[in-house]
Amino acid sequence: MREKHIILAARVISALFTPFYLPLVSLLALFLFSYLSLLPLVYKLYVLAIVYLFTVLMPTLLIYLYRRFHGWSLIELGNRERCMVPYVICILNYIACLYVMDSNHIPHFMGSIVIAALFIQIVCAMINAWWKISTHTAATGGMVGALFAFGEIFGFNPVWWICLGIGIAGIVGTSRMILRQHSLSQVVMGFIVGFFLSALAILFT
Repeated sequence: MREKHIILAARVISALFTPFYLPLVSLLALFLFSYLSLLPLVYKLYVLAIVYLFTVLMPTLLIYLYRRFHGWSLIELGNRERCMVPYVICILNYIACLYVMDSNHIPHFMGSIVIAALFIQIVCAMINAWWKISTHTAATGGMVGALFAFGEIFGFNPVWWICLGIGIAGIVGTSRMILRQHSLSQVVMGFIVGFFLSALAILFT
């Protein structure tokens, strides 16, 4: 019974910390803990709505339909050979998000969060062709990298949030290993790739 509870908890954690939330959570943190908190609430909600639509809602819906069409469970979809279509769905939606943000003249540094997430998806998709890297920990690593980069850009101290992000990454990575979706090396490499790609994309794009 205890083992079943552990597996259930791992599934819940894995579902809650889906990679899709990287751009939304990073942007939300920026709006809450930097001088961007001074922006009008309506404008912040408008930007968040665009990001949510293209980086969370649309990919989740399309991947769900793809999975249902093939009759796969979430665990079965996690098979390395079956991951490429979800990657492509995410990449196309992120590109669409960037186009809409640019069309609406949303500042580039906000779009850089989506660019970071796009880079992470592309690199993870390329690695996945020969080795199954964890996109869950890549996303949490990306969130930590984004906090670090924006701390450098806007001059705020994100150390406590970075510590929280690392803690969450550990919990998420453990849940993925409990579910036997990844090895320790895949989880750690996912975090490293996500952190550096996110930080570099935000600092230099």
